[in-house]
Amino acid sequence: MEITEVRIKLMDDLHDRLQAFCSITFDECFVIRDLKIIQGAKGSFVAMPSRKLTDHCPKCHYKNHLRAMFCSQCGAKLDEERATRDNDGRAKLYADIAHPINSGCRELIQAQVLEEYETEIIRAKQPGYVCSYDDYGEDRYATLSDPDEAAMSPTVVAGIDDTSHRIEPAASSPGPPHQAAPAQTRENMSVPTSNTGGRNRDGGDDEPFGVGLI
Repeated sequence: MEITEVRIKLMDDLHDRLQAFCSITFDECFVIRDLKIIQGAKGSFVAMPSRKLTDHCPKCHYKNHLRAMFCSQCGAKLDEERATRDNDGRAKLYADIAHPINSGCRELIQAQVLEEYETEIIRAKQPGYVCSYDDYGEDRYATLSDPDEAAMSPTVVAGIDDTSHRIEPAASSPGPPHQAAPAQTRENMSVPTSNTGGRNRDGGDDEPFGVGLI
């Protein structure tokens, strides 16, 4: 695995703890966005993209952020100490969406991101500088399948596989010939009880709907 591109979006105030957002591309085919460069006590570090953790109100079961003191739905007071804590006693309020699972990968990401961050600070001081962080057009997003192929595939709606219109492959050998219908005799043919006088396409009389047996 190789990091083939890093993009940086600097914050307006470089003295703030949140110094920049960044995105990384792996092997020129997979992008992870919204990593953060944060100023810590021991220097800058890279934080992975994350989401806020929530829990349910014990009264109405509405979801609330762990920092909320009152339920946003029913107004019930919530336990301020309900968040779990790490080994240092800090409340866990966020969970990473994507993250490395070993120290080697984390160090690789952090080293390249911080190197590009320092380069971006120098680049931002040059005239005509334009940040490329948000320059991800729709043409760079991969689709699961070609639209024409998707139109030909069976449609699945609400778990129902609609295969009634699939085109089945041709049979490897022809089926048995159709059996001719038995010839009708004069005695078993039905005859009209009345004549409407209509004419069919072959020039003969049309048979009325009501018929009887002789």
